[in-house]
Amino acid sequence: MKTILLKNLFVATAVLSLVSCSEEFVEVTPKGSFLSENYYANQDQATAALVGVYDPIRKNSSGFENMIAMMNAGSDDHFAGGGGPTDGAGIQGFSSHSLTPTTVPGSYWNDHYQGIFRANTLLLKIPGVAMPEEVKARFTGESKALRAIYYFNLVRLFKNVPLLLDPLTATNMYTVEQATPQAVYEQIEKDLLDAINLLPNRVNVETESGRLNKGAAQAMLGKVYLFQGKKTEAAAILAQVNGTPGSTNQYGNKLLTKFSDLWVVGNKFNTESLIEVSHTSAGNSDWGFWGSGRDEGNSLNVMVGPRSYSKTVGSTAADLPSGWAFNLITQDLYDAIKNDPRFESTIYDLKTLKAAGQANYIGAYQDTGYFLNKFLPRKEDVRTGGGAAELNYKQNSYILRLADTYLMEAEALGSGPRAQALLDAVRSRVGLPSIPVTIDAIKNERRMELAGEGHRFFDLVRWGDATAKLGSRGFNAGVDEIFPIPERELQGTKLKQNPGYN
Repeated sequence: MKTILLKNLFVATAVLSLVSCSEEFVEVTPKGSFLSENYYANQDQATAALVGVYDPIRKNSSGFENMIAMMNAGSDDHFAGGGGPTDGAGIQGFSSHSLTPTTVPGSYWNDHYQGIFRANTLLLKIPGVAMPEEVKARFTGESKALRAIYYFNLVRLFKNVPLLLDPLTATNMYTVEQATPQAVYEQIEKDLLDAINLLPNRVNVETESGRLNKGAAQAMLGKVYLFQGKKTEAAAILAQVNGTPGSTNQYGNKLLTKFSDLWVVGNKFNTESLIEVSHTSAGNSDWGFWGSGRDEGNSLNVMVGPRSYSKTVGSTAADLPSGWAFNLITQDLYDAIKNDPRFESTIYDLKTLKAAGQANYIGAYQDTGYFLNKFLPRKEDVRTGGGAAELNYKQNSYILRLADTYLMEAEALGSGPRAQALLDAVRSRVGLPSIPVTIDAIKNERRMELAGEGHRFFDLVRWGDATAKLGSRGFNAGVDEIFPIPERELQGTKLKQNPGYN
C-alpha cells in the first residue's frame, strides 16, 4: 500500500477488459505518468484514466502471481506443481497452507489497492471533467463496480483490510486502520447498487467488448450477497441476470451450446461471458515488465503447460508448446470427473498418453500426469512477433460466466422448481440427465463445471467444507481461510496482522 497507492496514476497501453469491451475501447496512446491535479481536463484524458482503473482486473490471469493459478493451488483439485518446492514461495506456501507474512506475495494486496486508488482518483475528478453528463454517469458506474470487485477480492483474501474511498496522501498514509469486514461488504454492495443504476444494459460488442454492463454488476452483487449468506437477496438479483434457465437473458447472454467452445482462444466475449479479462499479444510483452501491470498476455497459459512436452511422430496427441507445469490436477479431481462429459475439456491426461507412447514430457514437482486443459497453451497461439513468446498468449479468462451464476442462484434457493431448472440447464448443456436438486448436487456440479477456474477454494470456505477437504494438505481452521497480511504493509503503520499469523 505504501509503495503503490501514493504513486502518481499511471495509464499503460494495455488491452484490458471485462464483460461485453473491445480492444478498440481499451487501446490508448501512452500517456506516461501524470499528476492527478492537472489531468482529467477532457473526455480523452478521463477515458485513459478509466482504462487505468480497468487495468488491474488482469490480475485474474496475468503475471506469475495471478488469481486463478494461486487459488487453484490452495484447493483440493490441484497441487502447486512447478519446478520444485521453492518454485514460487507464495504459490507453494498456499498449496500446503503454510503461508507466512513474509512469503505471501505482496501483489495480492498491492495490485488490488492500485485499482482502488485509480478508481478513487477518477471518481474524485469526474465531476470537473468537461464531458457529457451521461458519459460521466457511465464512467462513475464502471469505476464503482471495479472498485467493488477489487474490494471483494481483498476482503475474501485478507478479511481485515482498510476501506479507502479517497486517494491516500502523504499525511494520512501511516494512520490508516482496518475496517470491519462488514463495513467493507456494505461499501461493496453500495458501489454495485450505484453501478447497476448507472451502467447500460448492453454494450457495443464491436467497439466496447470488455466494458461492464448492468448485468455484470448484478451478477457480481449476487455473488457478494451469497458469500455473506444473504441467500434471499442473492437469489433475487441473480434471477435478473439468469432469466429463464437455458434461454437468452435480458442482456443477450445465453449458455454456449458446446462446453468446449468456452476454451477456444478466439471465442472471446461469447454469449456466456459476464465478466471477462482480455489478453493480447499486441503489446509485445517481454520479461522486463512481466507482472508489472504492463504485460498484456495470459501468463496462466504457460504456467499450466507440461514441461519439455513432445508428441511422437504420427501421434494424435495435442500439439502443445512446453510450459512450467503448475496447477497439476489431483487424483481426487481426476477420479471425480473422469466419467463426466466435461472431462476432456478440463483435464489433459498426459499420463495415459505417455504410457501409450503418444507423447512425452518431464515430470515436474508433484507430478500427476494430469494437466489443466482449459488453459493449456496451444501451438497456434504461440507469439511469432516481438516480445517473449511465453508472455504473449491471448486466451481470455472469465471472472463470471452464466453457468456460474445459474449455480449460485440454485445454491441460494437451495430447492424448488427454479433451482431444479437452473441445475438441469447446466447439466443439459453437456448432455447429462436431470438429478434431484440438493445442496450436495449443486456443490458437485460447481466442481465439475468450474474446475480449474479459481473458484474451488473460496467455495470450500463458504460452505464450511475447507477443513474436511484440505486438512490433509495442512489447512488449519480459523487461520487458513484467509491470507496473512504482507509483513511490509505492517511496518510503520497501524495495520494489525490477521489472527494466527503473528
